[in-house]
Amino acid sequence: MIIKSADMKTSSKQMRGGNGEIQVLEIVPSDKMIHSRLFNKLTIKQGCSIGEHDHVGEVEYYYILSGEGIVSEADGDKKVVPGDVVITGWGDSHAIRNDGAEDLVFIASISTEA
Repeated sequence: MIIKSADMKTSSKQMRGGNGEIQVLEIVPSDKMIHSRLFNKLTIKQGCSIGEHDHVGEVEYYYILSGEGIVSEADGDKKVVPGDVVITGWGDSHAIRNDGAEDLVFIASISTEA
């Protein structure tokens, strides 16, 4: 299967009680996935965020492509930069925000346990 970029859907939405709207490029539609429920490219503009949320029965991965952000986890806030990977699952929670001057862009993927 090949998904052409012209067939990928884009949207903007407020996410998990965060600030502002997040731009979402749905790379792989959820109905085309097995043991996964999300594979998207997200863009967070300056001052915007995805609010705190947990992952039970699944694991979320963020692969940072460009910009800088702050990830909030149970043990505090951590800066992320291009090339970093954030892994959250097993009942843990996280949030991410863009306090930087440029867009924070990353791939988000959620794998399910079953």
